[in-house]
Amino acid sequence: MPIDLERPPAPARTAAVPRSRAPRGRRLPNPLPGVVLALFVLFFVLPVLWLVLAATKTDQQLVHGHPLSFGSWRALGGNWAALVSYQGGAIFGWLGNSALYSSFALVITLFVAVPAGYALAKTEFRGRHVLLVTTLVVMLMPNATLVVPLFLELNTVHLIGTMWSIVLPYAFYPFGVYLAYIYFTTALPKDLLDAARLDGCSEFGVFRRVALPLATPVVALVGFFSFVANWTNYFLPYVMLPESGRFPVQVGLGTLLNDVPQFNPTVGGLAVERPVLALATLLAITPVLVVFLFSQRFLVTGMLAGATKH
Repeated sequence: MPIDLERPPAPARTAAVPRSRAPRGRRLPNPLPGVVLALFVLFFVLPVLWLVLAATKTDQQLVHGHPLSFGSWRALGGNWAALVSYQGGAIFGWLGNSALYSSFALVITLFVAVPAGYALAKTEFRGRHVLLVTTLVVMLMPNATLVVPLFLELNTVHLIGTMWSIVLPYAFYPFGVYLAYIYFTTALPKDLLDAARLDGCSEFGVFRRVALPLATPVVALVGFFSFVANWTNYFLPYVMLPESGRFPVQVGLGTLLNDVPQFNPTVGGLAVERPVLALATLLAITPVLVVFLFSQRFLVTGMLAGATKH
């Protein structure tokens, strides 16, 4: 007779008692952003503030006064008068030369770099990869390494000392080509270009009527970086231009620096005080600041244009 074995009843499940979490201590704020901001203020903001205030002081106030104190409007006016009278107002000629060289080179750069970037990004031709690699290599080379070869090349065609000895090297801007290449590769829809080709547009027509109107951000980006690089270049015009009347403002500041007794003890009657040099430096950087303020909206758009790929 089979024996019925009863299973033992399963133990009743007890309701899980929620564990009381031990109170955690408040998380300490991350100090890294504060440290980075303090370093930024220390190395960038304070020197600019000192430079602005130095232009309002006399030389004695600059040496013995508080570094971040305001001098006087009278001292600022005296420094301005001394700067204007230096070599018969040479500072304005230097500023005009910088504007002329940078503007001419900027126009040539935009006419060359943007179409070149489009061609590298959207067309296929023999030697395209080699040309792209060459552009990257030249872009990574320091500008000073090319000055001597450029001097020998321009001397061969008798352009040394002319405006073109500055404008033509300035206009050669491989970084602008690379920026345009990145933009047209990542931010321009390929289907839009294909549709224009199907409608009968030539490759130049596709670039002029479709790609270029959409490329305003990168055109502004290339233009801004090209203008800043041209305006702040010192070594190239220093080598190419033997006459001070053709100097841009960066080389002109070097001339002023040579006439400051604290930097050159052999200065004669054309001695320049340090606050005058500070005021000239502020004048030299003002055009770049103005260009940045008027173009910052396009610059932000251009820098974010390649963030997503179509």
